[in-house]
Parts: sequence; C-alpha cells; structure tokens
Amino acid sequence: MAVLKVIEVLANSSKGWEDAAANAVAQASKSVKNIRSVYLNEQSATVKDGEITDYRVNVKITFEVK
Repeated sequence: MAVLKVIEVLANSSKGWEDAAANAVAQASKSVKNIRSVYLNEQSATVKDGEITDYRVNVKITFEVK
C-alpha cells in the first residue's frame, strides 16, 4: 500500500492551458518528488482587447510519500 498526498497548485501561461499545467508540474517537481498524477481542477483566462492574454489553471498534484 502506498501513502499519497495531494497539493493544490495555481499556474499560468501565455501559450495555453496545457502549458500552464506543465508549468505547475515543473514548479512542483522542484520541491516534491514521486509525482504520480495531475488533475485539472479549474481553468480560466485573462482577456484584454478581445483576446486571451493569460491562461490559468488550478491543479491538484498527487505524489507518493515515502
């Protein structure tokens, strides 16, 4: 049996939601090891002059505690 923990991370990107999620995992992996999965909880975007300028995600990252 494994012990898992879930943390919530907010991240953004000017490219898209997938890139924002990748940024969240990359940032979390600097201090958290054994990441198993990521769940996209929320997506939002900032709009300026009728165009999306920033993509934002709220993700839940699951990792194994050893």
